[in-house]
Order: sequence, then C-alpha cells, then structure tokens
Amino acid sequence: MLVPTIDRNTIGEIVAMDFRTASIFKDAGIDFCCGGNKSIEDACHEKGVDVEQIIQQLESLSQTTVSSSMKFNEWELPFLSDYIVQTHHKFVIRNLPELVFYTQKIASVHAEHHPELIEVESLFAQVNAELLQHLKKEEEVLFPAIKSTVTIPSQEDKATIISEITRMQGEHELAGGAMDKINVLTHHYLIPGDACNTYRVALKLLEQFEDDLHIHVHLENNILYPKALKLAE
Repeated sequence: MLVPTIDRNTIGEIVAMDFRTASIFKDAGIDFCCGGNKSIEDACHEKGVDVEQIIQQLESLSQTTVSSSMKFNEWELPFLSDYIVQTHHKFVIRNLPELVFYTQKIASVHAEHHPELIEVESLFAQVNAELLQHLKKEEEVLFPAIKSTVTIPSQEDKATIISEITRMQGEHELAGGAMDKINVLTHHYLIPGDACNTYRVALKLLEQFEDDLHIHVHLENNILYPKALKLAE
C-alpha cells in the first residue's frame, strides 16, 4: 500500500511501487531516476515545490487501481531485463544516430543566434558515446549474469553483477546529468520563434529521448539493480 509509506520511502521506491506516480514527479520537475534515492521532502525542497501538495496528489492517485501491466516491481528479473532491452535499448539505438545528426545540424545553422546549441551538440555527443558502450555491456555482461544467477548461481556471476552495477550507476549519472543540462540550456525544449522545421523536430526528439531515458534508468536504478544486488549477496 503506497499511502502509509509515502513519508518513509525514497522517490525511486515510490515510483517502483506505483509507476503512475512518475508523472506527478515529472510535472513537478523532480528527478525520479538518477535522483530517486532522495526523500520527497528533500527533493521538493531542492526544487522549491510544495511537499504537502505532492503528497496529496500521491495519496489521491493511490485510491485508484493500478494496471497489472505497469507493475514492473512484480516482474521476474529475466523478464524485466528482456523488457528493458526490447523497449528502451531499442529506442535508444534507433534514436541516437538521428539525434546526433539533428543536434549537429541545428548547431551549425542556428548557433549565431542560439550559441547554447554548441553545448547541446557537445553534450549529446557525450550521451551518444556513453550509452552505446553502456547498453552493450548490459546486454553482453550484466543481464546474462543476472539471468544465470536466477537459475544457477555462481560466485563469478555474483561478482560480475556487483562490479557492473556499481559502474553502470555512475554511467547513468553521467548520461542523465548531460540530458538535464540540455533541458536547462533549451529552456525545457522551448521552441524559439526563429526555429526552422529541423530545429523543431530536434527539440521534440530530445524531449522524447529524455522522457524515455528517465523511465529506462528508473527501471534499472530503482527496480532491476537493487533486486539483482540482493540476489548477488
């Protein structure tokens, strides 16, 4: 039950219990993925958000039924791993080349009047390099180790889980931090009056990419990784 634990759980734990709460935190500008280890009070204080209002929204949401398809916290680890690959990894792989092209293009055309686009291009290049390596390691090393440990535990796989997750959480911070900076630089993906169609498309795709990354990182940082680490104990 969500309500009795709202004050005691972290943001990430709350979203893990009921994924619908993610929209409440997103609307308030509160990071529920990389910043999911914070309490509601601390997160609201940092963003200047009324904590009582957020708690009221969460309590109201908890009175309605959660769809079984959104209960990620109840999924078995192999199934959740496959879901992340098929849904989020494929989304990233499909969109990275296009966004690298678009961020380069708008920086070359519009940087004179929007110099921030030079930094946007650089930041997204970092995201591209980081995530390509990150996804490969998850699919080829971490996720197979998790699946093996579920069926036939070994000390080698358990050690792999611990070392890989420690590194990958840091990589999440880097990618998430870069997207946060892009969000700020573009004034939350606000389309300027002189934007061409390419500029508009680029900002829209960047916003969609960040939204997907938040869900992607949440599923790993707040659900998959903690359960895998417990399995590796």
